[in-house]
Amino acid sequence: MTLFEMIIWSPSPEIFTIPGLGHPVRWYGLLFALGFILAQQVMYWIFKSENKNVKDVDQLTMYLVIAVVVGARLGHCLFYNPGYYLSNPFEIIKIWEGGLASHGGAIGMLVALYLYSRKHADQSYMWILDRVAIVTVLVGACIRIGNFMNSEIIGLPTGSENGIVFARSIEDMFTRLDPRIEEVSFEKGGEATSTSPGEIPMQIELVYKRGVELQEDNTKLFFETTIPRAIDRYYGVAEHMTLPVDQPAHYEAYMSRGEQHVKFSVLGIPRHPGQLYEAIACIFMFLILAHIWYHHRMQIKTGFLFGLFMVMLWSERFTVEFFKENQEAWEASIPLNMGQWLSVPMFLIGVVVLVKSWGFTQKKEM
Repeated sequence: MTLFEMIIWSPSPEIFTIPGLGHPVRWYGLLFALGFILAQQVMYWIFKSENKNVKDVDQLTMYLVIAVVVGARLGHCLFYNPGYYLSNPFEIIKIWEGGLASHGGAIGMLVALYLYSRKHADQSYMWILDRVAIVTVLVGACIRIGNFMNSEIIGLPTGSENGIVFARSIEDMFTRLDPRIEEVSFEKGGEATSTSPGEIPMQIELVYKRGVELQEDNTKLFFETTIPRAIDRYYGVAEHMTLPVDQPAHYEAYMSRGEQHVKFSVLGIPRHPGQLYEAIACIFMFLILAHIWYHHRMQIKTGFLFGLFMVMLWSERFTVEFFKENQEAWEASIPLNMGQWLSVPMFLIGVVVLVKSWGFTQKKEM
């Protein structure tokens, strides 16, 4: 047993439903909002420490929220599938269906901060970029944790017994195939075996609604015929689960406390948790930028923090993309995926700014 051995991950993206409204509160939305709340509190501290008008932070937050949402949505539509969205412009506003691009959000922020700085003579464009850089990675960490809770932006298979099996799509498949299934749970182990690396035995336990009793012929048909066909048909399931080759289906039906149960042996496919890689990297970047601002802001030149932020963030994004699934199928036909190509100019902007701001405004005390 190792610290990084396979973890089966299948949380609901919904936390609870608001009573009376029937509207679900989702992890992603909550963490997205939490990121901006934390960023706002840090900006209050920064403005207060530098004798700026703290009330300006509220306006700054409004600029950034709008810029990130609009920029990220437009970025996704125009970078990854422009033909479809330009032909169906109404689809662009359907943000609730998913589809946000961090590169688009970054461009939106750069534009919004320029407009903001023009209204505040005491906060130059580069000055505000330096400060917002500190909190941007904090927001990024929260958003990526939200992606993890949604089981989205998944990584490539690890090819080993280490990694995350994102099992949410598997759970959804079973409950859709048979509405009588009330509960789906997962555990490691089981009768399924494989000689292929990266296919790890796991069991799926199905609990049926009280009063349901399975017939042998129907159960055999369901697990030996319906499930194998459904794995490829249901979106995302084959990426996380497979059945043993040249082996009979392993399932066991039994009654427990008046409820029908079935244990079904399958093979899980552990993947890299790309969302967590990015979230952890963002937390480290926040600590680095905050440390430099807190201890050395009187020595560094304006633009240094922003330049360092751009170099670190887009280097990290370029690297992590090697461990993530492509967002669109056509990306497989190009040497680097779209996220990596878009990271290159962002990185180069950071290098230019960092070089221009290199050095100290005054000598350090010996």
